[in-house]
Amino acid sequence: MATIATATEKPEKKQPTPRSEPKVQRAHKDEKFKIFCGTANEALTDEICAFLGIERGKANVTRFSDGEVYIQVMENVRGADVFVVQPTCFPVDEHLMELLLLVDALKRASARRITTVIPYYGYARQDRKDKPRVPVSSKLVADLLTTAGAHRALVVDLHAPQIQGFFNIPVDHLFASPVLVDHFKKMQLPNLTVVSPDAGGVERARFFAKKVDAALAIVDKRRTDMNVAEVMHVIGDVRGRTCLVIDDIIDTAGTLVKTAEALLGAGAAKVYACASHPVLSGPAIERIAKSHLEEVVVTNTIPLTGAGKSEPKIKVLSIAGLLGRAIQSIHEETSVSSLFA
Repeated sequence: MATIATATEKPEKKQPTPRSEPKVQRAHKDEKFKIFCGTANEALTDEICAFLGIERGKANVTRFSDGEVYIQVMENVRGADVFVVQPTCFPVDEHLMELLLLVDALKRASARRITTVIPYYGYARQDRKDKPRVPVSSKLVADLLTTAGAHRALVVDLHAPQIQGFFNIPVDHLFASPVLVDHFKKMQLPNLTVVSPDAGGVERARFFAKKVDAALAIVDKRRTDMNVAEVMHVIGDVRGRTCLVIDDIIDTAGTLVKTAEALLGAGAAKVYACASHPVLSGPAIERIAKSHLEEVVVTNTIPLTGAGKSEPKIKVLSIAGLLGRAIQSIHEETSVSSLFA
């Protein structure tokens, strides 16, 4: 058996003495509270664990030479409340399989409750049967997670909110907007107008505009093919305004760049953009670098790789605190509704 992926096991750290413990009693006092992860976003998991004051659970995640995933949980989880952090980002199928096998391993190790924490829910864009003979993939993934043994799910900014109904287990749907709103409030952009890049994102943009006390505009977009969009015209006055385009996913960045061009063509002074999930596939980084966008703000639901790490126009904000508070509330059986805003 060949190991070609880095195991998630970390060396144990020396526990602090009673005198050095923080005054605030965090969840690390509970030995039955554990957080594990696959290989999709270990950095985010470590941030969440640091926020909660606990060590990441030890799990060996490796692969056979033919690519099959091998999972072994390296510590006792019997009767524990377990959280598995794993966005199903590129390579989507590999990370999804890791998540399913981790859940199955924890179930067979007699974990009391397993919560899948999915910062980015892959296959969310296939949420309906809009053409003949196509699957409803997001429903299938929900069924797979339930069959594997997940008792509940915690997700961030689903592409379509109704996907929550595809699960037969409780789902907590968080939004990254509190983190993004706070960032742009601090920037104090003058004459700000929040822009939805399509009609489907109007509700999201309206909510954001209300939070930052800004005007609202919409770009009428016609999609001609998968990952191909043709921007038609701007609805709303953006002349001389600073525009902020808000979306949930930036994939190839084609829509984003064309939206920016349309806004500048309509007289906008500057164009910024923000999104929860930086998928950034194909020519996305190159398109953003060559565009007239001032800055693209994203969160770390998906880790940036390659050129994305060094692109100066891309700024990454962390949602570790948001997820950490939600995880602690779920573990302590307290309300998480205050985090949904």
